[in-house]
Amino acid sequence: MKKKQQSTGYVYSNDLLQYRFSNSHPFNQMRLKLTTELLIDLGYLQNTQFISPRIATDDEIGLIHSYDYIQTIRHASHGILSDNEAKKYGLDGDDTQQFRMMHKHSARIVGGALNLVDQIMTNKITNGCHLGGGLHHSLPGRANGFCIYNDVAIAIKYLMHHYNQRVLCIDTDAHHGDGTQWSFYTNNQVLIYSIHETGKFLFPGSGHYTERGNEEGFGYTVNVPLEPYTEDDSFLEVFKATIEPVIASFKPDIIVSVHGVDIHYLDPLTHMNCTLDVLYQIPYMIKSLADTYTDGKIIMFGGGGYNIWEVVPRAWSHVFLALIGETKPKGQLPEKWINKWQQYAPNPLPQTWTDDRKAYQAIPRRSEISEINMKRAMQVRSWFI
Repeated sequence: MKKKQQSTGYVYSNDLLQYRFSNSHPFNQMRLKLTTELLIDLGYLQNTQFISPRIATDDEIGLIHSYDYIQTIRHASHGILSDNEAKKYGLDGDDTQQFRMMHKHSARIVGGALNLVDQIMTNKITNGCHLGGGLHHSLPGRANGFCIYNDVAIAIKYLMHHYNQRVLCIDTDAHHGDGTQWSFYTNNQVLIYSIHETGKFLFPGSGHYTERGNEEGFGYTVNVPLEPYTEDDSFLEVFKATIEPVIASFKPDIIVSVHGVDIHYLDPLTHMNCTLDVLYQIPYMIKSLADTYTDGKIIMFGGGGYNIWEVVPRAWSHVFLALIGETKPKGQLPEKWINKWQQYAPNPLPQTWTDDRKAYQAIPRRSEISEINMKRAMQVRSWFI
């Protein structure tokens, strides 16, 4: 297969797999390795495109997180956190658990994001992705939703602080990016756009369309909540109707995007009903926006996605393929990849790039769901045109 020379960076190291709560936890970084090897076996990703992550400094993490919280994570890393502290800082539940060396492994995810930022802003590369990142739930002083340090928010603040950038964050994860939103809720130099399943029935319960920012930041937070069981056509219709006027109005210098793939109908943690078809289109659409509005400058993060065998590798591959300007692949997945990983997979691995849809169930309320979604989209759209 012909290999293209592209100025695209790909943050990767096997060390990123050490961000791991437990063997049974749904957040499993093995999805990153599966995606990386799939891209390599396709012939599109080269080792020369890897950007090695470093350990972010406390000052860099402190761009978003409080000093006491960073020290708490250090204590948890060594198993010396009291029960009261664990409860105070969000480390006492099943979702976001303490694990050994959690500060180092979390800071490495942040460092990967910052290395990517520096490469783009010094014109060594045009764009890049950090699929092992996208920890958008972490709050300035509290762990939250599988997330310890919010690499997305830190990267945005780093872009603002070190490079004076005006940043648009586009978050298409099924879960609302609450940590990123609250980190910039009063800021008018960054606009946070999140399209997600409504918080009426899904963690974290926030992201209502009336959450629009506060003080100087009013109007710089845009939430587009979707009804449970939203399908492909409605998702794309709402996304197209709202994102274009937002970006045209805000005029960013760079785009940061979060590509959680948990809107898929096979994801075990959400109630959305989208397919790989829409997940393949999203990164290409956002890349096109970057080409039009930011001279191609864009950083794409990973995020959610908890069906790590059937959904994530195929969907995340398209993030990188969109960045290098490669067309969507069709037909069979690489035999080498299937043969290597089938022995570890709990179910038969997919053989092609398309969903077999055996478990897909059409939703009887499709028209009603689409109508509610579009009504909300028109309310959001009216603020910018």
